[in-house]
Amino acid sequence: MQSPCLKEASQVCLHGCCPSPLLGFPEPRKKLGNNRSTAATCRHNFAATATSSIFPNTQFTNPESLPTLQESFTEFSKVYPRYSDSYQVDQIRAQEYYQLSLSHHTCLDYIGIGLFSYAQLQNHDCRKKIVSSSCPPPHSPPKNSHFPFFSVSYKTGNLKTQLLHGGQESELESTIKKRIMSFLNLSENEYSMVFTSNRTSAFKLVAESYPFHSSRKLLTVYDYESEAVETMINCSENKGAQVMPAEFSWPRLRIHSAKLRKMIMRKRKKKKKRGLFVFPLHSRVSGARYPYIWMSIAQENGWHILIDACALGPKDMDSFGLSLIRPDFLICSFYKIFGENPSGFGCLFVKKSTVPLLEDTACAGMVNLIPAKKLFWFLDESSGTDTEIEHMSKFEIEEDELDTSNSFSGPISISKLQSGIQQGETSEPQTGVTTREQKVSQTGEPETAQQQELETTGAAAKQKELETSQNDKVKKTINSSRNGTMEIECRGLDEVDLLGLTQISNRARCLINWLVNALMKLKHPNNEEVPLVRIYGPKIRFDRGPAMAFNVFDWKGEKVDAPLVQKLADRSNISLSYAFLHHISFSEKYEEERATLLERKASGVNRKQKENLGITVVTVALGFLANFEDTYRLWAFIAQFLDADFVEKAKWRYTALNQKTIEV
Repeated sequence: MQSPCLKEASQVCLHGCCPSPLLGFPEPRKKLGNNRSTAATCRHNFAATATSSIFPNTQFTNPESLPTLQESFTEFSKVYPRYSDSYQVDQIRAQEYYQLSLSHHTCLDYIGIGLFSYAQLQNHDCRKKIVSSSCPPPHSPPKNSHFPFFSVSYKTGNLKTQLLHGGQESELESTIKKRIMSFLNLSENEYSMVFTSNRTSAFKLVAESYPFHSSRKLLTVYDYESEAVETMINCSENKGAQVMPAEFSWPRLRIHSAKLRKMIMRKRKKKKKRGLFVFPLHSRVSGARYPYIWMSIAQENGWHILIDACALGPKDMDSFGLSLIRPDFLICSFYKIFGENPSGFGCLFVKKSTVPLLEDTACAGMVNLIPAKKLFWFLDESSGTDTEIEHMSKFEIEEDELDTSNSFSGPISISKLQSGIQQGETSEPQTGVTTREQKVSQTGEPETAQQQELETTGAAAKQKELETSQNDKVKKTINSSRNGTMEIECRGLDEVDLLGLTQISNRARCLINWLVNALMKLKHPNNEEVPLVRIYGPKIRFDRGPAMAFNVFDWKGEKVDAPLVQKLADRSNISLSYAFLHHISFSEKYEEERATLLERKASGVNRKQKENLGITVVTVALGFLANFEDTYRLWAFIAQFLDADFVEKAKWRYTALNQKTIEV
C-alpha cells in the first residue's frame, strides 16, 4: 500500500502541466535594487537560514505525519525565494520532457548531460506515422534537421595517430563534435577529441597510451569505487606505475589535505614529469566539491592533469577556470535523453601539446558515430505535399544496410534496458553507455566459427565499405534539401545554454539542501535519538554538489541494505542508485565509529583484499530538470521506513500479488 504522501504527490502538478494558482509555474521573483547582500554574506547565512527555517523545532516519527506536498512547497518557497527564478526549467520540463509527468517517474539516478529531448523523439515518431497521411505534424523541426539519433560503431586503432592526424570523419560526427566542444568551451585549436564507447573506455585509452615507463606515478582523487578508475589503475599497474589514492577525512569526507599535499610534492628529478594526476571536480556520489587549487599545485610540481568532468552539472564548465588550468586530458560523457534513454558515448579530449608524449599503442574503445537505423530526413517547413513525402521516403536507410552486429541505435526505454536489451546489448548505469557482449547475426542466432572468422579477417574492409555507402546516402539526402547542409539540433544542450549557470545552480542548491534538511528530520518513534537517515559527506552547504550519499537505519540502529532501498524505491517509481565509499581516513576520535561503519565489499573490482573496506550507500543525483515534487516524493518514500514493519509488509504484498516469493 502506497504512502498517502506519495499518493498525493502523484496527483498534484508542480511542473506547470495543469493550471494551479499555488503549484503552477512560480512567478519570477521581482528583482531587488542595489541593496544586495555580498556573495560572502549570502554563503554565510545560507546554511543557518535553511536549518532554522525548514520545519523548525519539528521531528517526524510517523510517515503519515508529513505535511502535504502543497504545504511543503509553500514553506519551501518561503525559505528559498530564489527558486522561483528558475521557472523556465519547469516550462522546459513540461514541454520537452512531459513523459516524466505522465508516468510520475522520479529520475534521481542520472549523472551527466543529455543531448536531445523527449519531444524530439516524439516529433520524429509522429512524422513517421503521417508519411502516408495528409495530417500536418504537431511541431515543425528546424530546416534540414534530421532525426537526432545515431548508432555507435566500434573500432580499434592507435590513439596517438588518431589525435595527431584524425581519421575519416562523417559530417554527422563532425557536427556533433563541434557542438560538444562549443558546449564545453573547448577550443579545437588547443584540444583534439575522440569519441569513446563509454567513460570506462576513455580512462582505459589514457592508461594504455600514457608513458608510465618514464612518468611512473598515478594519483587519483575518488571517495567512491569507480569501474572506470579501477580499470585505469589495473592497466597502469601492468605497465609498472605506482598508484597513490587520495584519502578523505571522516566524517565530512573532505580531502585529507596533508596527505595529498605530501603525495603531490614528493621529490622528483628535474625536468621529469611525476606522472598523471586524475582529479574529479566533485564527487558524483557524496556531492563533495574539491578546491581547484589542487590542480594548480599539481601542475607546479610537474604532474600531467586529467580532469574527470563526467559528474559535472550543466554549465559547470562556465565556472571552471579553463584559461588558468589547461588540463592535459579531459573526459566527459553524454547520454541521449533524460528519463528515457541512458545510452550515449564518452568523449576524450587531449591537449595538442601533450599528444606527442603518448605511446604508439593499438587501443580498443574508440567509436564512430553513424546514422541510426531508418533515418528520416526532414525538408523545409513548407515541404508537405504527397510528392515530396514520397520523395523523402526513398532516402530512408533500411535496417539491413546497417551493420547490426557491432552497432546500437536508440531510442530505447529504461524499462527495456532493465529487462534485458535484445541481441546481447547491456547498459552501464549512470554513464549513458551501451556495449555489446556477444555478436548476433541478423537472424538472431549466434554466428558460427566460420562466420566469425570471415568477419574478423574482413572487418576493416567491410566497415570501410559500409561507412562509404552510408556516407554516400547521407550526402545524397542532404543534397536533396534546399540548402544542402546538415543541421543537428541537440535540444538538450540548447536548453542548458538557454538557462545558464546561475539559474541551474541556484535551483539545484535549493532542492538538494531542502532534501538534506528534510531527511534529517525523520526520527524513529520509539527512539528519537536514532535518526532514520545518515548522510555521508557534506550536509547543508551553499557550495555542495547536487548529489548525496546516505543510508537508512531501522529502529534498532541496523542499516537497511542499500540495494534493498533501491529496489523498494523502484517499486514506487523512484530511480535511485547505490555506490561504495572508500579511502576513508578516521582519526583516533572516530576509531569506534570506524569499527562499526566499515564493511568489506563482497565483490567488485578492487585489486587487493585489504583495500576492500568502505561503506555501501544509497545515492541520489539531482539533474537540472529535477523539481520540488521529485525531492518530496523521495522524502515521503524514505519516511515509510519509520514503520518498523515496512520492509516485511512490502515483501508480503508482492508475494501475495504474484503468488510467489520475490527476493528483494
